Amino acid sequence: MVLITVRLPPEATLEQAVHRLGLSEDEVDTGYGLVPLDPDQGLYALRVTESAGHRVAPDAGGPFSDPPIEPFGPPH
Repeated sequence: MVLITVRLPPEATLEQAVHRLGLSEDEVDTGYGLVPLDPDQGLYALRVTESAGHRVAPDAGGPFSDPPIEPFGPPH
């Protein structure tokens, strides 16, 4: 999975993002959902398959890598 950014109207839904970008449900991480990054500018993040991210790149920002976040070193 990779991350993309997309501009949508305020209060946009995941379904609106999927429809606008022409994605299928299998290509989207519905558990991640549509994450508002800058609601005033209508900028949202969406997690999609790598192939979908490259396909919609002209209409969206990215694709950006989504590495796992893990602790560094032993716990204190």
